[in-house]
Amino acid sequence: MNPWMLPRRRQCVSLPDSVVIRLQTRRAMPLPHLSRPVRSRARGVAICVASAILLSSAACTDEGAADVAAMASAANVPTIDGVVDGGPPASDSSSVDTVDQSTPQAADETGSAGSIVITDSVISVPMIKGRTTRDSLALVRAIRAGRNAPGWPVQGPPAAAGAILPGKRIVAFYGNPLSRRMGVLGEYPVDEMLAMLDKEVAAWEKADPSTPVVPALHLVATVAQADPGRGNTYRLRMDSTLIGKVYDWARSRNGLLFLDVQTGWSTIQDELPRLLPWLENPDVHLGIDPEFNMHGDRQGVKPGAKIGTYDEKDINYVIRTLGKLSAEKNIPPKVLVIHRFTRKMVTNSSAIRLDPHVQVVMDMDGWGPPWLKFDSYRDFIISEPVQYTGFKLFYKNDVRKGDPLLTPRELVLLHPAPMYIQYQ
Repeated sequence: MNPWMLPRRRQCVSLPDSVVIRLQTRRAMPLPHLSRPVRSRARGVAICVASAILLSSAACTDEGAADVAAMASAANVPTIDGVVDGGPPASDSSSVDTVDQSTPQAADETGSAGSIVITDSVISVPMIKGRTTRDSLALVRAIRAGRNAPGWPVQGPPAAAGAILPGKRIVAFYGNPLSRRMGVLGEYPVDEMLAMLDKEVAAWEKADPSTPVVPALHLVATVAQADPGRGNTYRLRMDSTLIGKVYDWARSRNGLLFLDVQTGWSTIQDELPRLLPWLENPDVHLGIDPEFNMHGDRQGVKPGAKIGTYDEKDINYVIRTLGKLSAEKNIPPKVLVIHRFTRKMVTNSSAIRLDPHVQVVMDMDGWGPPWLKFDSYRDFIISEPVQYTGFKLFYKNDVRKGDPLLTPRELVLLHPAPMYIQYQ
């Protein structure tokens, strides 16, 4: 997501004969440079950006759902303008699985009860107050799919010394301090935000005591824009002062800093080199967002009008660059987070080449009800093994319809278990 093109996530709801997609939006903060209306259409999706207000609505049948559902990034427009950051399209399955919800025990602080048992014949999931049978079945299907899917665990070159994954799990807060609407990183006062991060870290350590947790801050350092700006690139770079400030926040928790890139009409080949001095630090890592990479069949399309894409050639360029940096500077392997909530966001993933000095995380990035998130994890992450997996949670958008936020107790049951967790 991005602060200038603030992220809003869109939700896909599967109906018997059609798919209805709504693009959730909000009034944005004043943006002096966003002075003229921007209108664009993409298969039934209309977006209108005018004077810092981004209004959008969409409805489509199954025929256009894949493209529109990909836009599942609702519009971002903070003190910088915003683009759309979207939620995953539904991949509803009608198959029936066994959900063993054993005799309830006393509910814990999350309101859950019951045992968690996975055997060859039974998959048992925790009972969470407010969770539906559809949610539980989707979790069971995702667990079973992961256990049966070929290619897991991924067989790659042994990691270089000092690798974080899979010995530790990363729990990160996402956003940009310049935008309260872009994510938790900029929504709260710093001390309050860091205290919230401490609580999430403790929750994950409790859910999986065998895996130490490393806190992290995930800063959108290059933000996609609704306006072309200088160079006609549709992106805005954060300066060193801002990056340094967030880096100091991360280090105050002995945590990591991730720098996220939304290229717009620029390219990762143009945007990555300026971040390399920061990435020379052993505790600074990288994220790239295909949603806002407007190339290939998205060439000439404004960020947010359609969902962007990365091909394996771009991703392999990033891996080679990070691998060379890590080896030459004799620093631990870099973690590379790639956001994904549709199949087309990453093409030719089987051709991604792993490197001992880079750990690649495919992050399920999209909001919606629990069943939809589990289905998306199964369809877009489990089905195309790369190396490690991640899972994104939205404090507001995920609970918009009254669903309780997914808990660590539930997510650690996934196979493969996500080793990178991001909160927005």
